[in-house]
Amino acid sequence: MSLMSSLYVGASGLQTSQNALNTTAHNLSNADTKGYTRQQVQQANRPYVTLSTNPHSVSNQQTGLGTFYSNVKQVRDYFLDRAFRKESGRSMFYQVSTETMEEMESLLGELNQEAFQTTMSNLWTSVQELVKTPSSSVCQGLFVQRAEEFLERSVHIYDSLCAYQDNMNEKIRQNVIKINNYGNQILKLNEQIRNIELGGIEKANDLRDTRNQILDELAELADINFSENMYGDVSVQIEGVDFVKGTMCYEIALYTDQTTGFYTPFWPLNAKFTEREDGTRDYDIRGAEVFDLSLKISTDLDTDIGGLKAMMYARGDHRADYTDIENNYDDISQSVIMNMQAEFDQLIHNVATKLNGILAEAAGVKEITLADGTVVLGCKDEPGGYMRHEDGSPIQLFSKITTPGYEKITDTDGEVYWVYQEEHLGDPDPDKNDPMRPETIYSLKNMQIDRELKESPSILGFMKNGEEDRATAEALSGAFTEKIYTLNPNLNKPCTFLEYYDDLVAQVANSGYAFRNVMTNQQNTVETTSNAREQVVGVSSDEELSNMIKFQNAYNASSRYINAISEMLEHIITTLGR
Repeated sequence: MSLMSSLYVGASGLQTSQNALNTTAHNLSNADTKGYTRQQVQQANRPYVTLSTNPHSVSNQQTGLGTFYSNVKQVRDYFLDRAFRKESGRSMFYQVSTETMEEMESLLGELNQEAFQTTMSNLWTSVQELVKTPSSSVCQGLFVQRAEEFLERSVHIYDSLCAYQDNMNEKIRQNVIKINNYGNQILKLNEQIRNIELGGIEKANDLRDTRNQILDELAELADINFSENMYGDVSVQIEGVDFVKGTMCYEIALYTDQTTGFYTPFWPLNAKFTEREDGTRDYDIRGAEVFDLSLKISTDLDTDIGGLKAMMYARGDHRADYTDIENNYDDISQSVIMNMQAEFDQLIHNVATKLNGILAEAAGVKEITLADGTVVLGCKDEPGGYMRHEDGSPIQLFSKITTPGYEKITDTDGEVYWVYQEEHLGDPDPDKNDPMRPETIYSLKNMQIDRELKESPSILGFMKNGEEDRATAEALSGAFTEKIYTLNPNLNKPCTFLEYYDDLVAQVANSGYAFRNVMTNQQNTVETTSNAREQVVGVSSDEELSNMIKFQNAYNASSRYINAISEMLEHIITTLGR
C-alpha cells in the first residue's frame, strides 16, 4: 500500500472517531430528555483492495481502506416496551377509578361542614320532637323545614353527581380528540422516518424517539397493540381494531346521545348509517363501539387497561335512579357514578315514600274496590278533612314535580275518590313494549316538598277527633328505626335509613380503599418495568464518558498515524529532492 493511500486510512479513522464522539455527546446532552433513547455506534471496515491472488497461499494479498461509521442504532427492547405500555395503561385505569371514588367521597361531604349525615339526623330529630308535642305548630314547622333541607341537600348531592358525570363526559371527548391527534402524528412520523431511512444510510432516531413517546402516552389512554414493518412504519391497533395502518389513520368518532348528551366513541367504518339529504349521516353504532362495557372488569381478561375506558365505565350511559337497582342493577354496578346515583336516590325514595305512606294512612288512604271491581289505593273525597288539602286530596310531604300524587275520579256509582297514582316502572323485558314513565316515579329528579305544606305547615294538624294524633307521629319516628332496607340486590344486610347511609359511605370508602391499593400496586409494577426498560434505553453518564475516552483515544491514534505517514512522506521527498 502506498504512503499516499495510507493517509486515507488515517482520515477514515479521524472521521469515524469524530462521528462517534458526536453521538456520545448527543447521548450525554439528552440524558435527562423525556423519551430519549440512547444511541449506540456501530463501525465497519471499508472494502479491501486485492493486490494479487495466489491459489497456493492461505489468503490473497489485500490492503485495507480504513473504517467507516456504519450505523447509529437505538437500544430498545420490544418486549419491555410492550410490557411497560400495557402496565401503564392498567395503572391509568385504576388511577382514574381512584380519583372518581375520591370525588364521590368529597361529594358526600363527610370531610367538611356539609355532611349529609347531619341533614339526615336533623330530620329524625325533628320527628322525635314532633312525637313529644304533635299539635305544636313550631314542631310541625320544624319538621317541614328539616324535610325541605333534607331534600335540598339531597338534590344538591345528586346534581353534583350529574355535574361530575358531565365533566367526565367532556374529558372523554377531549381524550378521543387527543387519541386521534396521536394517530395522525404517528402517521406523519411514519412518513418522515420512511423518507429518511429509505436510502439505508441514515437513521431517524430522534423522530423514532418522538414516535415512541407518543406510543407511551397513547398506551395510557387505551389498550393498544403495535408493530413495525421492514420500512420503519408502525401500525397501531386499539382494542383489537386497526387505528394506524399503512397510509391511513382510522379516527375514532363520537356518537352523542340526544337525551343525556353523553358521548360514545365508535369506529365509523364498522357502523351502519343512513344518508340525509344534506349529506350528513345518521349512524347506528351498535357493534361498532370502541369499548365493550358489558365485559366484566378483570385483569385476567385485560379489560382494565386504559384511562379512557375507565372514564367510560365510571360515567356510565345515563342518569341513574333507584329504578335501575330494581330493573338493571347488573348494568350499572360497574359504573362508580351510576351506582352511587342509584343507591343514593333509592335512599331518598325510601324516605319519601315511607313518610308519605304514613301521612296517607292517617288521611284514610287504603285499598278500595270500585264499582267495576277494580282495586285501587285511595280514599273518598273529603275537602278539608284530616291530613287533607282544601280540595280533599291527601297531603304528601314529598310530592312529584311533573304529575300529581293523587287523581280525582268519579266512580260509576257517583262516589268521588282520590286515587293514588302508582309509580310506573315499566317491564324490563323490551319485547313487552312497556317502557318506564319517569314522570310517575318518586325520584330526586322529580320530587319537591308540597308547596302548600311549605307555606302552611300547620295544615298537618295532628289533631284527630279533638285529640293529638300521637300514633301518626310515632309511626313517623318508627320509620327511621325499621331495618327493612338494603343497598342493592347483592347485599342481604337489612338496615335503617341512617344505617343505609352509613353503609353507603362505607361502601364508597371501601371501594376507594380497594382502588387505591390496586393503583399503588400497579404503580409499583409500572415503576419496576420502567426501571428495567430504563436500564436498556436510558443514558448512563459513566458508560458514555468511558466511550468518550475510548473514541478520543481512537481519534488521537488516527491523528498520530497521519502524522507518522506525513513525516515519512516529508522525509522521502526531502531526501529525493537532494
